[in-house]
Amino acid sequence: MTTHRRLGIDVGGTFTDFALVNDADGTVATYKQLTTPTDPSESVLDGIDRLLAREKVALTDVGVVAHGTTLITNAVIERKGARTGMLVTEGFLDVLDVGMESRYDLFDLRIEFAAPVVPRQLRRGIPERIQHDGAVQIELDEQAIRDAAHALVTEQACTALAICFLHAYVNPAHEQRAAAIVAEMYPDLAISTSSDVVPVMREFERWSTTTVNAYAQPLAQSYLGRIERELMQRGFAGAFLIMTSSGGAVTASEARRWPVRLIESGPAAGALMAAVVGEAAGYPDVLSFDMGGTTAKGAIVRGGRPLKRYRLEVAREHEFKAGSGLPLLIPVIDMIEIGAGGGSLAKVDNRGLLEVGPLSAGADPGPASYGRGGDAPTLTDANAVLGYLVPERFLGGEMPLNRALAEAALTEKIALPLDIDVARAAWGTHEVINEGVARAFRMHASELGFDYRQCSMVAFGGSGPVHALRVARKLGIPRVIFPPAAGVMSAVGLLVSPLSFEAVRSQRIGVSELDTKRLVDGFSALSTQALQFLESAGIKKNDVSFRRRLDMRYAGQGYEIEVELPQGPLDASTLAQLPALFRERYTHVFSDVTLSQPVEVVNWKVEASGPEPAIGANYGASFFEATSAQLGTHQIYSPDTQQFESWPVIARYALPAGTTLDGPALLQEHESTCVIGPGERVRIDDAFNVIAELIPTTPSGQEKNSV
Repeated sequence: MTTHRRLGIDVGGTFTDFALVNDADGTVATYKQLTTPTDPSESVLDGIDRLLAREKVALTDVGVVAHGTTLITNAVIERKGARTGMLVTEGFLDVLDVGMESRYDLFDLRIEFAAPVVPRQLRRGIPERIQHDGAVQIELDEQAIRDAAHALVTEQACTALAICFLHAYVNPAHEQRAAAIVAEMYPDLAISTSSDVVPVMREFERWSTTTVNAYAQPLAQSYLGRIERELMQRGFAGAFLIMTSSGGAVTASEARRWPVRLIESGPAAGALMAAVVGEAAGYPDVLSFDMGGTTAKGAIVRGGRPLKRYRLEVAREHEFKAGSGLPLLIPVIDMIEIGAGGGSLAKVDNRGLLEVGPLSAGADPGPASYGRGGDAPTLTDANAVLGYLVPERFLGGEMPLNRALAEAALTEKIALPLDIDVARAAWGTHEVINEGVARAFRMHASELGFDYRQCSMVAFGGSGPVHALRVARKLGIPRVIFPPAAGVMSAVGLLVSPLSFEAVRSQRIGVSELDTKRLVDGFSALSTQALQFLESAGIKKNDVSFRRRLDMRYAGQGYEIEVELPQGPLDASTLAQLPALFRERYTHVFSDVTLSQPVEVVNWKVEASGPEPAIGANYGASFFEATSAQLGTHQIYSPDTQQFESWPVIARYALPAGTTLDGPALLQEHESTCVIGPGERVRIDDAFNVIAELIPTTPSGQEKNSV
């Protein structure tokens, strides 16, 4: 049986994307279809069948299926998870409600916080107490565990349980015993313990993360279980891998155990692929711009690696403001995500202003132009009216758009209320999204101290190439790269992610108290844990690489900064470098500030990764089509003249490497359209990327004499 093919599947809010790679020759076949919102596994399985039938490939010839999904994110945001109970240390029932005891906006009297996924009536206090040093102060009351579990499962109908005890990250014995008692009583109950999910200090964030994990566990078990069973019934005998939010892949069993790590799994794949594309093209510092049917995502890549963080906030309750959501302590690629995509709904608000997003028409009913019953105008409808989307070529002609329905929706909901013509209404919708995306990216970059003017943009997703050049100009980005298969690049990105596992735990200790043995011992258990997961997935020990990091701070501070340790064995030399490594990182974050306080370690982190799979050198060439480049012309709205002009429509993959092209033009591909405006010049590189070098312009569009 040959298994040299790998299949990537990315489920989005509007479309599900597929990429089938043949490792024997590096070619890639792609496919895209509407997501089935009520059960995303339907579109996944149906799309697999359709793509493999089209390519005449049997599922038995596929060695890896890699999957990215927004299912967990949506379940938390929409509150569609399991009814979840919680066991906590007696006296700490209200930790999830008290939170951080801080207001994220001091002057807004309307502020709201996201409600915990476990309401107070489903929490039970348990007599037990472990001190901060791990010593047992009050023994665990096992009968109280049994009584509480009976009440929550039998009387309250809970199907998931979070067990969160104080200081369990130091000594997990009480949590482990409580979980064993409950599992014996209710073998089918989904159980999450904080010492297993995220063994770090600060109980509010640890407990919030654990409750979300428990809340999503039954859904993950059902969804992933169904896909696994269906794949096996179709003859699949390879590895079924799931992308995590940190950009690594895990087995399905690990994904079911820690579904909280799947939040942002699909967008992470796109950021990874953007890093690969940028570095291969010679541009290691890039902004990854992924815009699909529901959201737009931006991630910063430095030196060929997307930036990471270990705290994420989801389900923001009040105007998407930081601090109004649920905090999660998970490794995640650092990205900004806003409600801007092809399905973003446009309306005139109560102030008489045009508003686009964050709500989306999704896949059902979708934009008005889909002809599936939707009557509200969306960004896709606006782009169809403007001419940026050629109706008869949408999705390769498999799903033509109805321009008349798009015009009718925009006229009724936007043009008439604002007393403007439909073309201006469509342009306003288009430009509001451009400005909203640029504003969000600016804020994200300023928080990280990143200058977009020194990087390139990699634009992808179904809608990204339509908006990329205008967004790039607003940000001052000098170069935009449109990779091959831009419309399904997150699915391709799933196939460049290595199997990996990250482990973290809290153990406070002063650097002055460390010796070489303590340093080695601090990482030993984490390294063993991470290695075991990779070996269970079939990775050989010699093929595993490790990255070690420490969260460090000056004693007395309430926050830490991450310090990466040098590669190689941990020895006296590593220990001697710690103070200097910390000061160097601290100076980078906070400028030239050096305190006289002693330095301490708070958290220990290990990331273990298997070999990085690669897309073959023929990846771009596999899309090349030796056919006529000219597909005719199309009428495009010009905001400067407020008239429609004729632009050529060009088959993107009929342009050979080395081609230089001057705009205006629409570069048409199956899953997306690259909009190249007047005065823009693009070239096709050896990997068949379309690269636009942007000339600085004045507001009128004329070239500047100087920068």
